[in-house]
Amino acid sequence: MIEFVSVTKKFPNGQIALDDLNLKIADGEFIFLVGPSGAGKTTLLRLITRETWPTAGQILFNGEDILKIPSSKIPLLRRKIGTVFQDFKLLLTRTIFENVAVPLEVLSRPDQAIKEEVAAVLEKVDLTQKADSFPVQISGGEVQRTAIARAIVSKPQILLADEPTGDLDPQTALSIVKILEKINEEDKTTIIMATHNSGIVNHFKKRVVFIKSGKIEGDEKEGKYEAD
Repeated sequence: MIEFVSVTKKFPNGQIALDDLNLKIADGEFIFLVGPSGAGKTTLLRLITRETWPTAGQILFNGEDILKIPSSKIPLLRRKIGTVFQDFKLLLTRTIFENVAVPLEVLSRPDQAIKEEVAAVLEKVDLTQKADSFPVQISGGEVQRTAIARAIVSKPQILLADEPTGDLDPQTALSIVKILEKINEEDKTTIIMATHNSGIVNHFKKRVVFIKSGKIEGDEKEGKYEAD
């Protein structure tokens, strides 16, 4: 479980990204994090991975305050968290298979285990036939599916997705979120997806947490979102 306890994040220029925010996310939940640009969505995600620090408050992950984890153990925390970016961050000189294999290589997994686990996750995201292709040879939706495969190949407890459908057409965006839903249901992975896409949010009817000016202004199970 993830819990934000009275979390405030104030930047040096005086901007307040999060303001005394309290939020509980249970294991296995699928949450849409919504709100206008600058509301604090990305900051919230970056706090979970400890890429940034709060000004005040606690962030608990499985009951442990992640702010008290020594810097030397942050890589262990991040192995439990998969991240999908809007800009993909794939390695252009590596094939799809090789891109997905990177997290397992970092973990020094045996070659045969890497082969089997990458093949399994490529099948899950319907990219088996693209394993030997390079990122520039596949579509935007396929690139995003590659990014998802890379994020889940090491079986994280949590998957953070920051605007993963932002540059995709509506049909492709729908297919991407269906894959995330499948991962949530089959692997019991907790998913937190920040998005502006009201059509996606309203289609899937998940828990919707609405943030505005750093505060939670709505938290609804099977919620809807009327984007500004």
